[in-house]
Amino acid sequence: MTEVSIQGNQSPVFGWLGFGVAAISLIAALFVFWAGPFAPQQSTGVSLGELAAEIGKSTLRAAAGIEQPEPIAPARDLDDYLRTGVSMLGATAIVLSVIGLLRHERIRPAVAGIAIGTGAILFQFFAWAFLALLGTLVIMALLNSFSDFFTDTFSGLFGG
Repeated sequence: MTEVSIQGNQSPVFGWLGFGVAAISLIAALFVFWAGPFAPQQSTGVSLGELAAEIGKSTLRAAAGIEQPEPIAPARDLDDYLRTGVSMLGATAIVLSVIGLLRHERIRPAVAGIAIGTGAILFQFFAWAFLALLGTLVIMALLNSFSDFFTDTFSGLFGG
């Protein structure tokens, strides 16, 4: 028998199951990205103001030689659980599709499940990386706007 006829004999249960779970994970990733955040969020102005105040306090503590406070672990919220769940759905789709390939099921549903499951995971990663880059740019702009304040306040400390 040829390889094609051997693969045609096996029912593609795991391949199609992996494809279905992958499609659900991609739809869930898009939903979480576009419809979120679901947990209550502070306004951007409040968050940036708190960040600027914390940077100023940290700078003053470092200049005075005072110990910095211990880091505090952030609390998990609904958005964290949703992002983790979407990633786990994508990983489950990949595993189911690989099982389909190992069982010599039809190749197309299994490969599509692997590709779409990987795409769901990578979509979240690249969306997070893009938003982190934008956040970094906003923080840099905020620090630049306070540069006159830091220069005037700490010019005697640094000899300038």
